[in-house]
Amino acid sequence: MANPLYDTLFGIHADKSTPFLHLSDGTTVTHADFLTLAARFAHALTNAGVTPGDRVAAQIEKSPQSLALYAACVQAGIVFLPLNTAYTVSELTYFIENSGARLLVCDVAKEAELSPMAVSLGTETLTLNADGSGSLSDRAQDCPDSFDTVARHSDDLAAFLYTSGTTGRSKGAMLTQKNLLSNAKTLAAYWEFSDADTLLHALPIFHTHGLFVATNIALLSGSAMIFLPKFDLDAVLRLMPQATAMMGVPTFYTRLLADPRFTRELTAHMRLFISGSAPLLAETHSQFEGRTGHRILERYGMTETNMNTSNPYTGERRAGTVGFPLPGVELKITDPSTGEVIPDGKVGQIEVRGPNVFKGYWQMPEKTAAELRSDGFFITGDLGTVDDDGYVHIVGRNKDLIISGGYNIYPKEIELVLDAHPDVLESAVIGVPHADFGETVVGVIVPAPGRTPDLEAIALTTTTALARFKQPRKLISVDELPRNTMGKVQKNLLRDAYRDIFAAS
Repeated sequence: MANPLYDTLFGIHADKSTPFLHLSDGTTVTHADFLTLAARFAHALTNAGVTPGDRVAAQIEKSPQSLALYAACVQAGIVFLPLNTAYTVSELTYFIENSGARLLVCDVAKEAELSPMAVSLGTETLTLNADGSGSLSDRAQDCPDSFDTVARHSDDLAAFLYTSGTTGRSKGAMLTQKNLLSNAKTLAAYWEFSDADTLLHALPIFHTHGLFVATNIALLSGSAMIFLPKFDLDAVLRLMPQATAMMGVPTFYTRLLADPRFTRELTAHMRLFISGSAPLLAETHSQFEGRTGHRILERYGMTETNMNTSNPYTGERRAGTVGFPLPGVELKITDPSTGEVIPDGKVGQIEVRGPNVFKGYWQMPEKTAAELRSDGFFITGDLGTVDDDGYVHIVGRNKDLIISGGYNIYPKEIELVLDAHPDVLESAVIGVPHADFGETVVGVIVPAPGRTPDLEAIALTTTTALARFKQPRKLISVDELPRNTMGKVQKNLLRDAYRDIFAAS
């Protein structure tokens, strides 16, 4: 039996001296060198007692070695669990415990604070730093440079990604080999990637966009990648002449547009700019086209499905839309209360079905049943409509999930932190429009009786409890929260009241 994901993405490059990763220091990692490193990592993982089907959690900085860890997990039949580098120990504890991860790979600087937690959960800890050093690399150094690929079925799990809803704890979305591979094949063909491309990669790789979209497409098509540790404006501008395509979030494009060095001449050789993970303002679309002559291609996806729709590569890319359902993906707009399909032009909940749709939520059968229908359609939680020409428009969400800079943010988690402060009676956390991040977090609090809240002091408490991207950008004190007749807080009214609070930002 084969290993479809490894064979198709990685195995096709065995022994090839073709360039794969161009690094910011001017060095290049070939496909062959990358696969040798991945094979040694696979040996190190199995020597540590990790077996096929086990989970390996990784909270590490972006590097060729961290990407090789992903490849090693695929080759060894291990379920890869990438975790945001901003997560706190408290947040990580839940992910490690819930996933039952056999091994945690972290930066050496975090080992001292993470090891006690890992030990208490029966999880071994290895380290991997941004420069490639660490105990994982030490163990891999003397391992063989080839590894017998573990046979896997297309329905076997390849990865977990934790996502958030508006109630309950974060959910582990189970992604199979078929989910990842089918989407990579569809996108590489739809966006016309080939081995003549060089992708400018400045996205994080603990997220669907940077790992399972950008990287998998590059591997499948044989494209090289300019592999930057993060989005650095100077580096992106300097290296863009060497690229043919770029994937980014709206923040990337607004920051490029704010720099006079970003010109039509600089982008003349580029064939494609793709945006996703958060809504792109129509104004950004028009400014970008006016500056460069390129029209950004916006698409729509999520943790549980990877990509669902895309504006066309050849054809009209409409600002304010996410294009058409991808080949092989079915999309329908339904009535949230009945599940019945509603006519085009009407707003309803978006449901999708296809080989890209995840297997379910890890150890959460009730959540899975509530969001993944028996006929295979996934209830995305997004509200949208389809216009007369078939373009899909996202108009909001029927959940309170906030997406800021491409990251999913769970409001209740932040509210629990705010409510714990003695000056706070209750709180409501909302997302409001932001030019750079699509949305950003605002906390609305009601003071405890007899208290005059110090908003700066309250904000400070969130910095130790929450990752930076979850921390409210602004706190607002009000006498009471708006409620309906059933006593439920009406967050839609709060969003309307404060939607323009960052309009001048």
